[in-house]
Amino acid sequence: MLKYKGYTGVVEFDDEANLLFGRVIDLNAVITFEAKTASSVKKAFEDSINCYLSTCKKHNIEPQKSFSGNIRLRIPSEIHHKAYIHATRKGESLNKFITKALEHEMSV
Repeated sequence: MLKYKGYTGVVEFDDEANLLFGRVIDLNAVITFEAKTASSVKKAFEDSINCYLSTCKKHNIEPQKSFSGNIRLRIPSEIHHKAYIHATRKGESLNKFITKALEHEMSV
């Protein structure tokens, strides 16, 4: 995973083409990049972001994805029930319980 200016890039390797390629995952558009070496893929990633941000500025486009804070989850009913019971016993809302569980998982 690559980070630059608060944006995140993910990279994969194409064995047949002997090529590293990736995409920026937190932009409103599909931004990709590619390179032959690990050292040059970082530069390609940064160049792609700089180019996109420049284009956004020129056309007054907001590049950052906005996240509403609403997530629709599909989980097994047994887990939903257990989470509700656990949250209630702790005196928390289900939303607060799930938020804390996500925060914990991301800090591990």
